[in-house]
Amino acid sequence: MNHATPGAQMKVRNIHKRFGAFTALNDVSLDIAAGELVCLLGPSGCGKTTLLRCIAGLERQDRGTLYIGQRDISTLPPQARDYGILFQSYALFPNLTVEANIAYGLTGSGREQARQRVAEMLELVGLAGSEKKYPGQLSGGQQQRVALARALAPSPSLLLLDEPMSALDARVREHLCSELRQLQRQLGITTLMVTHNQDEAMLMADRIAVMNNGQVEQYATPQEIYDQPATPFVAEFVGQGNWLPFQRSDDSHAQVGGMNMRLAPGSAQASSGRLFCRPEAITVNPVVHEENLFPAMVREITFLGNRCRMSFELKALPGHALLAELAPEAMPQLGSQDIWVALPPQSLQVFA
Repeated sequence: MNHATPGAQMKVRNIHKRFGAFTALNDVSLDIAAGELVCLLGPSGCGKTTLLRCIAGLERQDRGTLYIGQRDISTLPPQARDYGILFQSYALFPNLTVEANIAYGLTGSGREQARQRVAEMLELVGLAGSEKKYPGQLSGGQQQRVALARALAPSPSLLLLDEPMSALDARVREHLCSELRQLQRQLGITTLMVTHNQDEAMLMADRIAVMNNGQVEQYATPQEIYDQPATPFVAEFVGQGNWLPFQRSDDSHAQVGGMNMRLAPGSAQASSGRLFCRPEAITVNPVVHEENLFPAMVREITFLGNRCRMSFELKALPGHALLAELAPEAMPQLGSQDIWVALPPQSLQVFA
C-alpha cells in the first residue's frame, strides 16, 4: 500500500553513522525533489552505499532523520518505508519464473490483478511475453530489467538503485542507463542511485552528490560539478584536470613558475595554492593571439577515436606534465614538438 504518491520528496537530515571507530556518515543532509533522479557518486568507502542502506532501513543511523513526503521513516522497518530497490546482483529467485519474481512484491493483490500488473511491468521494461521464462534463460541486461520491473511493480514512492549497472558490460550498461533514465522520467518516480562511475552519474542524474570520507563535498547539477567543482577532491574525482602551483602577484594575476597568468574577474583571493584547468579548455597553437599564451613541448599524443589527448609541459615549468584534449584533425598541424598553448583566464579556477 502506498503512503505517499509516486514522485514524493525525499529529505535526509543530519545523518550520522559509525562502525566502531570508523565514521561512515558525518552529518549528511540532502533534499531530493519529487520526481528527481539524484546520484550519490564517490570512491569505495566514501559512505554512499551506507547512506542508501540507512534510507532503506537496512542499516540504522546513529543520529538524524529521514522523510519520504511528510512521513518520518527514520525508525520504520524496511517493508513500511514504501520504496523499490534494485541491486547490482539482480537478486532474482532462480527457481521462480519471471512472472513469479515480479509478482513477489505484490502481496495483497488478487491473482488476476497481479498477473495484469506483471504484464504491464514487462511491457514497460521491454520484455513482454517473457512471463514463463526463468532468470537463467535471460541475459544479464534482461535479468536487470526483470529486477527493475519487480522494484516498480508495487508503485513505490521512491526507487533506490545500488550500483545497478556495474555487473553489465559497457555497451549493455550504456543502453540500459539511457532506458532507465527515460523510464524514470516517464513514471516521475523519485530516484536515488549509488554509483562510483562518473559517466553513469553524468548521463543519468538531475543532480549529483559527490561524497568523500562520509560527507557530501558538492551537491549540484552535472554541469555545475564539472564546470565549477567546489573542492579539489571534486575537481580531481570528476573528469580529467590539470593543476598548476601558483603565488598571487596581484588581484588579477598569478605567478606560475616564471609565467604571469591573468585570472578571471572574481577568482578566489588566495595568496597561493593551485590553479585548476580542464584539458579541453586549453588551446594549442591558436591562430589568433590569446591571453596566457606560453611556449610548451609535446611529450605524448594518444588517439582516443573522437578526440586526441596530448601530454605536454610548459617550458617555464619543466617536468610538470599537463593534458590538453583536441580534435583529431588538429593533430597534423602540430608538426613538431615545440608548440604554443593558451590557458584562458576564465578556465583557471583558484584553489587555496
